[in-house]
Amino acid sequence: MIIGGLLLWPLAQVAWMSLHDLGLRQLRGDQPWPWAGADNYLEILGDPFFRTVLRNTVLFAAANVLLTMVLGTLVGLLLNRLGRRMATVVASAVLLAWATPAITGAIVWKWLFDDTSGLVTWLFNALPDGLSRALFGHADWTGYGWFNSPLTFFTILTLVVVWHSFPFVAVSVLAGLKSVPAELLEAARVDGAGPWRTFWQITFPLLRPVFGILVVLSTIWDFKVFTQQFVLAGGTQDRSTYMLAIYSYAVAFSPPPKYGLGSAIAVILTLILLAVTAVYVRMVLRQEEGA
Repeated sequence: MIIGGLLLWPLAQVAWMSLHDLGLRQLRGDQPWPWAGADNYLEILGDPFFRTVLRNTVLFAAANVLLTMVLGTLVGLLLNRLGRRMATVVASAVLLAWATPAITGAIVWKWLFDDTSGLVTWLFNALPDGLSRALFGHADWTGYGWFNSPLTFFTILTLVVVWHSFPFVAVSVLAGLKSVPAELLEAARVDGAGPWRTFWQITFPLLRPVFGILVVLSTIWDFKVFTQQFVLAGGTQDRSTYMLAIYSYAVAFSPPPKYGLGSAIAVILTLILLAVTAVYVRMVLRQEEGA
């Protein structure tokens, strides 16, 4: 009950705030909270920019979930095939990325793509001029704004998020692989099944619940990406790269602050994530009923 209260009380507070027209004076208690009802939600849902932000969020989350699952699964399969000593070394190196705080990792990646002294800028400048012009259209990368274009920005943000997320998937897949009966895998090899067929016909069906949970968790995490985007973008100035989490923050705290409107965006984001979770739970229940 206590845990439920700790989890639900902040959510209830945000939902209550979303039903009011709140500024700084109202939040400080200098003025009463004007009732807004559904006006904040109608304003958000009727704003064309919100649809752009929602599209950015959905596309970004879909790409990141796919890449995270694929890379994490491949690394998990690799760890399962390595010897104990080498698997320990590789797993320890992989988990360093997961253990790195999100803000620290984002700062490191931002330095890598610095337009003057970043490692990536140096590598691109090291390419032959003719090759660089043929592939990218110019040869001098010093001063190139890696974070100024939405395409390059989201590409870098995807690298940062996938780099930070795939170790959890890899370790979870490795734990699931350890539970797969060795007799089934040996029988598949005797029958002449290759690694690809063995994975899809034996390993994947047995680990379907694990993959389902990982997909839901990855979706929730990627929909809520904030820290990495805030650090890489240097704040909330670039509206072309907004996603729901940073959009909610910008609306709530940028002057003049609109806490009720920002809370409404946060509630909409929460409802989307609850819908994703509900779909997964329904799938699991159907599988258990059919088993």
